[in-house]
Amino acid sequence: MVSWSQPFANGWIWVLTQLFAKGWVQNEKMYYVYLLLNTENQKYIGYTQNLRRRIIEHLHKKTYTTKRMGKLSLFYYEAYADQEAAIERERKLKQFGSSYHGLIKRLKLKT
Repeated sequence: MVSWSQPFANGWIWVLTQLFAKGWVQNEKMYYVYLLLNTENQKYIGYTQNLRRRIIEHLHKKTYTTKRMGKLSLFYYEAYADQEAAIERERKLKQFGSSYHGLIKRLKLKT
């Protein structure tokens, strides 16, 4: 066991070890809901666990839905620690109801 009288860096290692051991800090995967925008203001809403990989797939036209959309850019994303929350958020946005319109208004985009 590392005592607090040892150098500061070792003290932090001990603290982090204790936090992980007790489950207070978890090294969880993140889940992303994202919004792509093209030059004609068309929007695409998606969900992924690996945002970088997914954006590269969209940019290289490897995704059926977006390959006809022209030049795309990542306009917005949200990160979630809980997979179910991310899936639910994507579902709500794709229903084009109040969640979608609220986000579009907040981002000051045209509908």
